[in-house]
Amino acid sequence: MKTLRLKPGKERSMQRRHPWVFESAIARGGADSGETVRVESHDGAFLAWAAFSPVSKIRARAWSFVETQRIDAAFFAAVCDRAVNARGLFDLQSDGVRLIHGEADGLPGLIVDRYGDTLVAQFLSAGVERWKDVLADALLKATGLSKLYERSDASGREREGLKPVTGWLRGEGATEITIREHGWKLSLDIATGHKTGFYLDQRDSRQRFAELAQHRRFRRVLNCFCYTGGFTVAALAGLKAAGALEGAELVSVDSSQPALDRARGHLALNGFAEEGSGIKTEFLDANVNTVLREFIEQGRTFDAIVLDPPKFAPTVAHAERAARAYKDINRLALKLLEPGGVLLTFSCSGGISADLFHKIVASAGLDAGVDGYIAERLGAAPDHPMTIEFPEGEYLKGLVVVRKPA
Repeated sequence: MKTLRLKPGKERSMQRRHPWVFESAIARGGADSGETVRVESHDGAFLAWAAFSPVSKIRARAWSFVETQRIDAAFFAAVCDRAVNARGLFDLQSDGVRLIHGEADGLPGLIVDRYGDTLVAQFLSAGVERWKDVLADALLKATGLSKLYERSDASGREREGLKPVTGWLRGEGATEITIREHGWKLSLDIATGHKTGFYLDQRDSRQRFAELAQHRRFRRVLNCFCYTGGFTVAALAGLKAAGALEGAELVSVDSSQPALDRARGHLALNGFAEEGSGIKTEFLDANVNTVLREFIEQGRTFDAIVLDPPKFAPTVAHAERAARAYKDINRLALKLLEPGGVLLTFSCSGGISADLFHKIVASAGLDAGVDGYIAERLGAAPDHPMTIEFPEGEYLKGLVVVRKPA
């Protein structure tokens, strides 16, 4: 077994069971891509078994911190079983579920989502790439399914020295799938949709928005970076439950026409016909910043706004530039928000901490001349867990801001 020896003082994070070893922490040692190595402190004490990556700044990702553990097919079968069974601990109102969430489930670099009877996986690190076939078999056995589609086309593979790969890894079938989420339906294409096909992590936030719409009976809703309209459907579902669809106006904005076409289709899929329903819907293929500025000039206002932008800061190194972008869109949105109105604002950037995001939104309010209450904090659904030992897993941060009444 090949060994990595760490520099003095660099063993502390692994002693706290943090799964990453950075290049700068290694005194000597190496291995082939994805090969299992023994990680030792500077004095030779065992720290972990880990997968080695020759090109990534994260040179090793831990499989196990138990010295007697064998890293073999039986190990991966047990880890997959444990992760799949753990989802039964949560009340997940959907048949679209995150089954494997990387480091949080002991499989660094592996993402697996279940959409109905189909699994979709992203193998994003050298370690899981090396064990891909073993993991595929283990996942199908753990779930009792027969179809697994690979979506290993995220940018993270490049940092591991891996080329993008997509297509059926096990079985075959339609890539167009419709899932149930809470009381509505959402469609996706696992071959072309974002991530593995859809943003399952916002499931509970969409449900919360539906509850707010039902309680507050929103009249004018603006959904920015709407993608395929999940928050739009949630708002409509809430308004329907309140008997308040008549006269409602909903504007959904995204820079992808195919996404907007699917968003429009979701209205029909859920029984919200555009004609004769008493609701007015707009789907704008446009830059969100531009639209927000135009709406301010036109004097338009909204009593509910959702800001769910893409990842502006994938790492801490991008945080300063991303902070300016987050501040700008939140400043504009707060200007458009009616007194007493509700803003749901999110950051999915790992490089932006929850504390920093709060400060960004506060600064945006100051510049907009708007004060508000932080009514709630939102995060990823529980099948996208953050563990005690891996705080970096908290990538999705959300705030429910209520503008103070005039």
